[in-house]
Amino acid sequence: MAAAPLPTAAGQGPAQFEVLVPPPADGSTRARLGRLTLPHGVVDTPQFMPVGTNATVKAMSPDDLREAGASIILSNTYHLYLRPGHERIARLGGLHKFMSWDGPILTDSGGFQVVSLGELRKIDDDGVTFQSHIDGSYHRFTPEHSIEVQEALGADIAVAFDQPVPPASSSIEAVREAMARTHKWAERSFAAHTRSDQALFGIIQGGLDPELRAESTRFMTALPFDGICIGGLAGDETPDQRAAALDIAVDLLQSDPRPRYLMGLGSPQDLLEAVHRGVDLFDSVLPARVARNGQLWVPAGRLNLRNAQYVDDPRPVQQGCRCILCRQFSRAYLSHLFRADELLAYRLATCHNLTFTLDLMAELRTALRSGTFTASLPELRARALPSRARELPVQPQ
Repeated sequence: MAAAPLPTAAGQGPAQFEVLVPPPADGSTRARLGRLTLPHGVVDTPQFMPVGTNATVKAMSPDDLREAGASIILSNTYHLYLRPGHERIARLGGLHKFMSWDGPILTDSGGFQVVSLGELRKIDDDGVTFQSHIDGSYHRFTPEHSIEVQEALGADIAVAFDQPVPPASSSIEAVREAMARTHKWAERSFAAHTRSDQALFGIIQGGLDPELRAESTRFMTALPFDGICIGGLAGDETPDQRAAALDIAVDLLQSDPRPRYLMGLGSPQDLLEAVHRGVDLFDSVLPARVARNGQLWVPAGRLNLRNAQYVDDPRPVQQGCRCILCRQFSRAYLSHLFRADELLAYRLATCHNLTFTLDLMAELRTALRSGTFTASLPELRARALPSRARELPVQPQ
């Protein structure tokens, strides 16, 4: 398919993106402040998207998400196709009405399941055959089918079908083959997409190889997608390898007017460094997943509320935090809930970690708006806990 001409600005179509504060001319950071306007609302960037795989962020209500500060969420095309079915959701009024979320939604394409369900799928040039993890039945996903499902769901942003691979452990031949397939599927996804009220993002692949990552970036930016996803990272690569791959893509995206979305990144430290390198949007299950395991993020560290040292601790998880957990309950209470296997533990812990993550993103936007981002980097890095942060001591901080 011949590529259509690129839009002259990112203000056309269902996704209108404006860079409000560009990176400084001195090159000290590539971070930028933006605003993405979608059919169901405005998303200030840089921004994190909580993941609601099955049309719900686990343990959270829509009101909980709004209170945490979420302005856009992600749902999973493949899982919703299997259960309850995209046609059923469409009959019931679309995904927004179905899950009672009136803000923007992005649906992924099902491409992530090509990696995550590696033992339950077979790939060929036309598409992917999945064996359902629910009942063992077989299902065929092609670019056209992925778009059909996403259009039925009715999210604000759909994503082209792609083939990611683990970036560090895949051979260069496997990366090249997956990238070439992703490029063909991107063209087919674009050709299949018909909803004028739904944006469509394309996905850059290319693993960690500089030439392949650059080739994929050039290919994807030549297609008239509404936004650009940076895929095939947030996997088994090191932070330094991820940074190098990001720098290659962002170098080539400097004059591109569209939003940039790094898929699957979720730890506060990783988010900060990717914003510093020029990325606008992120998603991950990580804040909610570690919360359900009892790990609570706080400035410069984390607490494991399943540990015995917190059973008599009367302090809030984080002094001054605005979440419902920190406003009303103690570490001792949450420790009790986890030990008693009470479901409230999952809700309170998830509220906290998502509030922490979304407040960090708001702090980054404030620094960008005021022009103090570069000067604030040491303080911001001290606040954003490392990916493998040591647990903080129980003594008063």
